Amino acid sequence: MAEETENPTPNAEGSGPEGGEQQPRLEPPSNELFRWYIIHAYSGFERKVRESIETRVQAFGLQNRIGRVMIPTEAVTEITNGKKRTVERVFLPGYVLVEMDLDNDLWHVIKNTPRVTGFLGTGDKPVALTDAEVSSILFRSDVSKDKPRLKVKFQKSEQVRITEGPFANFNGVVDDVNEDRETLKVMVTIFGRSTPVELDFGKVEKIA
Repeated sequence: MAEETENPTPNAEGSGPEGGEQQPRLEPPSNELFRWYIIHAYSGFERKVRESIETRVQAFGLQNRIGRVMIPTEAVTEITNGKKRTVERVFLPGYVLVEMDLDNDLWHVIKNTPRVTGFLGTGDKPVALTDAEVSSILFRSDVSKDKPRLKVKFQKSEQVRITEGPFANFNGVVDDVNEDRETLKVMVTIFGRSTPVELDFGKVEKIA
């Protein structure tokens, strides 16, 4: 289950030099050798993994080898007991983005971090992301806002297509429906792995 916090902060949660309010663009790395990689982690433990990586950076003196550690999140407005609040929700459970100058030794340090299951890549070879790919994941502009209630009804196991956001045109299967919040949990194959993505009703369409 994705973690939630009452925090109207930007769309990506992380550590590193950027701090403060996120801008809708990717800041340049502090080291020109840094590249972004995706780490697979236990779903629901993304923040613990980030904290563990930060601790290992200090313990192993890797400050010049590892930069920002980010969790893809999105701000969602909810109404609970008549009160509106904005929560920040992990929208790609099980993924953490790490900026680093990766080599074999650093691969082992990250791979042996508690609750880390591996890297995105082919076999044991991690694949670095492009700046465009990182920006599309970290700086989503399609944050939920007040909107009229939709009359579309979705059902579990129904085939749908995502129409907005970084995963537009992806197909998936409805795994859960929340009528009150007008959201769906859709299982989508991302990076070769079936991943739950939470979406508003208005950002998916049924596949005939």
